[in-house]
Amino acid sequence: MIADTLVTGFGAWNPIAWVIAFAVALLLAWLIGRRGEPDLPGDGESGKPYLSGNDEPSPEETHIGGSNLYWGFTEAMKGYYARVVPLHTGCLTDYVLWFLGTFALLFLFIGVI
Repeated sequence: MIADTLVTGFGAWNPIAWVIAFAVALLLAWLIGRRGEPDLPGDGESGKPYLSGNDEPSPEETHIGGSNLYWGFTEAMKGYYARVVPLHTGCLTDYVLWFLGTFALLFLFIGVI
């Protein structure tokens, strides 16, 4: 039963054929991996990444903060964030109050409709 071909209307799926294809792909990957260089370069000049002849910049110089990444989104939603960010107090009891208030409004809305 497991080896039967499943016809879905969009094509056929045979698990045995896929297992064989997966095994062949693993065998090819293993053969290609065996042909690779077994020794990795050391810590010297040969171990550095190639950056078109340029020195590798420090991590501080290449770090991109979240504010830079989402700048366009936060700038477009500036009006929303100006009202919502002050509500985040970091106090758990405030969040529970918001949670209960939201559910009270939700239940009131469901009860009305």
